[in-house]
Amino acid sequence: MIDHAGFAVSDFAAAKAFYTAVFAPLGIVVLADFTHEGEHHAGFGKDKPDFWIGTGKPALSGMHLAFTAQSRAEVDAFHAAALAAGGKDNGAPGLRAHYHPNYYGAFVFDLDGNNIEAVCHAPK
Repeated sequence: MIDHAGFAVSDFAAAKAFYTAVFAPLGIVVLADFTHEGEHHAGFGKDKPDFWIGTGKPALSGMHLAFTAQSRAEVDAFHAAALAAGGKDNGAPGLRAHYHPNYYGAFVFDLDGNNIEAVCHAPK
């Protein structure tokens, strides 16, 4: 249903480094990186850029984005990488059975206060 999502960040270089580190455990990489009309943009994905960051005026309130993990180990690695890259914990890796019995996720605030998550829906 959604082709891609993106938002402005307050420090493009820091955010690009943060998301590069955070997405590595999920197999997500920078697929596009360019400047157009004075604005810098980076698109991350596996096959095509699905998630974008760019310069501009960040939103006044944070948003929530969840990224698919193929395993619980990827969720754990995502959380560890996010904290090591300067993110703030917003929910350690674990089951969230109130969503469904196999919902295993981890939540982190990025450098601009956005709530990002990695989630695996597979049983163990």
